[in-house]
Amino acid sequence: MRREFSRRLRAAEAGTVLGVAEQLLKTPGTGCRFVVYELIHHHPAALASLDVKLLARLGEGIASWGDVDCFGVFLSGPAWRARLMEDSVVHGWARSEDRSWRRAALVSTVPLNSKSRGGVGDARRTLGICRLLERDRDPMVVKALSWALRELAKRDPGAVRKYVAARKDVLPALVLREVQNKLTTGLKNPKKR
Repeated sequence: MRREFSRRLRAAEAGTVLGVAEQLLKTPGTGCRFVVYELIHHHPAALASLDVKLLARLGEGIASWGDVDCFGVFLSGPAWRARLMEDSVVHGWARSEDRSWRRAALVSTVPLNSKSRGGVGDARRTLGICRLLERDRDPMVVKALSWALRELAKRDPGAVRKYVAARKDVLPALVLREVQNKLTTGLKNPKKR
């Protein structure tokens, strides 16, 4: 469905695509937040038009893992990578009382580091967010912390090893286990033989 709408909207102005996206988010019962986020992500002009206020509107109400991860991977992460928003915005999310926004801060680091998402690696920004959330014990946030570090480990394993070694007394056990597995085996959870 999203591919068909992207095809139809390929030549549309960014404002048109963003308007359609915002209208879809307001439509009760659509449950298609991920379609909206992908629609923007796959329209280069719309993606390049994102700013802090628009991201706040598009992210309003994110609450499930799926909503948060799609928001971070398809919108806020690429916008942050393209420097369409300041680091301080994502740092603010990391300090939020809302666990969805704290997770969104961590998931936003994934496009900085994921080759398949256009990332080239950004240890400084990734580890900056990780430091802000390393003491958080909410499972939704802990899993995102592991994901952020494992994704960075593909680009800069040395930076991740150094960070984990320095913070081993603070980081959650799950993060230490999954990241160490990634660094040593290339897998989050290698199967035992």
